[in-house]
Amino acid sequence: MMDRLFAPQSAEAQAHTHLTENWLTWDQDHPSLNETVAAACATYQAFQRYLNGSDLYLVPRRRSDLEGVLKRYAYDGIHNTIARSRSPLERGGYSRMCHLVELSISKVLNENDNAAFLLELHRPRHEARSPKFASAARSMIKIK
Repeated sequence: MMDRLFAPQSAEAQAHTHLTENWLTWDQDHPSLNETVAAACATYQAFQRYLNGSDLYLVPRRRSDLEGVLKRYAYDGIHNTIARSRSPLERGGYSRMCHLVELSISKVLNENDNAAFLLELHRPRHEARSPKFASAARSMIKIK
């Protein structure tokens, strides 16, 4: 399913591959943490985590909710990368990485019908009822 969101040659997919295949040495190539690679990998990991859905307790109903979940997952990925890196983070690096992640998430959600696809993916089955049943259930509730 990741291929639907990220082409194999995308920056996010390549960063994820680079970091996972070279986990022990990826951070030794630069005098400081490579913010672009870390942010791209965090974005990829955020979508991967959402697709897995194992720790998704509140299913997003709107695009803004979905974007919030993905950002939170990406920030976790940034934190994990910083914690494992032996290279220092430059001043303002965390903010720059967060900004790159937010741009990347927005870009992916704006492409094709990705936002609708991701929202539908974990939607509870009972919400997919026909409108006929939904209106009948609403009419039974009386508030005085």
